Amino acid sequence: MPPVIIFCSEVLVKFPRKMGACKSFFRRIVGTVDTDDFEWSYTQEPHASRRKAILKAHPEVSKLMGHCPRTKWVCLSVVAAQMCIAAYMGLNDKPWWLLLTVAYAFGGTVNHMMLLAMHEISHNLAFKKPDHNRLFGMFINLITGVPAYVMFKKYHIDHHKMQGWDAIDTDIPSWLETVIFVNAPLKALWCLLQPFMYGLRPLFVNPKAPCMYAVLNNVSVIAFNVLVWQVLGRKAALYLILGTLLGMGLHPVAGHFIAEHYMFVEGQETYSYYGPLNAVAFNVGFHNEHHDFPFIPGSRLPKLKALAPEFYDNLSTHSSWTKAHSATPYHLP
Repeated sequence: MPPVIIFCSEVLVKFPRKMGACKSFFRRIVGTVDTDDFEWSYTQEPHASRRKAILKAHPEVSKLMGHCPRTKWVCLSVVAAQMCIAAYMGLNDKPWWLLLTVAYAFGGTVNHMMLLAMHEISHNLAFKKPDHNRLFGMFINLITGVPAYVMFKKYHIDHHKMQGWDAIDTDIPSWLETVIFVNAPLKALWCLLQPFMYGLRPLFVNPKAPCMYAVLNNVSVIAFNVLVWQVLGRKAALYLILGTLLGMGLHPVAGHFIAEHYMFVEGQETYSYYGPLNAVAFNVGFHNEHHDFPFIPGSRLPKLKALAPEFYDNLSTHSSWTKAHSATPYHLP
C-alpha cells in the first residue's frame, strides 16, 4: 500500500524513483528539494472516522443529506446574468480595458461560482436523479467556455475516496511543479496559471479515458463558444472564457484551491473558511464539513457545524481566502 500524502508547505508529492536522473538534473538547476519537506501519513484520512463519530453523537445530522432544490434556480439566475453581460460586451464592442476589468471582477467571480456549482452537482446535490444532475452540470458548464464538468467529476470522486494519495489525488501539485516553481516570482506565476495546472495535471498524473458524456461535454461547450462568437460577437465569447481563466488564477475566490488542503498547521490536512465569500461559493469554505459529509449540500453545511460544534470548533481555520492565496508565492507549493 503506498503512503498517503497529506500535504506540505514546500512540496506535496514524493520523487518517483524512476525519475531519479531527471530529478538530479533539476536539482542542479534549481537547488535541492528534499523529501523531509513532506508530511506523510500511513493512516486513513480523518473524514470517515469523524463522520462515524458525528453520526453516533448526532444522528439527526443524517436528515441534512439530500439535494437542495434551490441550487438549480441560483445557477439559472447566474447563467442568465452572465449571458446578459456577455451580450452587452459583444454587441456593443466595448473596449478591451473594460472587458478585462469586468471579466476579472464580475465574470471571474460568476464563472468560478459556476465551477463550484459543478462541484456541488458532481455530488448529485441539485436534483434527485443522477442523470438530471449530469445534464444540468453540463449545461451550466457552457458559460465557462472551458469543458470541465464530466471529467472533473471523475477526478473529484478520487479526491474524496483517496484524499492525498500519491498519483491518484490530482488536487496535489505534481512533482514537476515542485521543481519548476521554486521562488516567489515563479510561485506567483504558478498561482496565475492555476487554471492550466488544475486542468492539465490530471492528464499527466492520473490519465483517464474519456467516456461518451465527456465527449458530449467537450463538443457542447465548444459549439456554444462558436455560437456565442457568431451571434453575440468575439468579445462576448472571449469575455466568458477570460472570466474562467482569470477567476481561477490570482482571484480572491480562487484562494480556496490553496486554503482547502495545503498544510498551514502541522497534522491537519483539511481546512475550513467561514467568511463572506462562501456566499458566491456554495459554502465550499465549510470544507472539513463537506469532506465529512459530501452528500450534504452546501446550503446545509452551516447547520451541520451548528449541530456538531464540538467536532469543528477545535480545528484550525482560514479567516481569509485572499490571505491564504497571498501566502502561496512564498510557501507553496
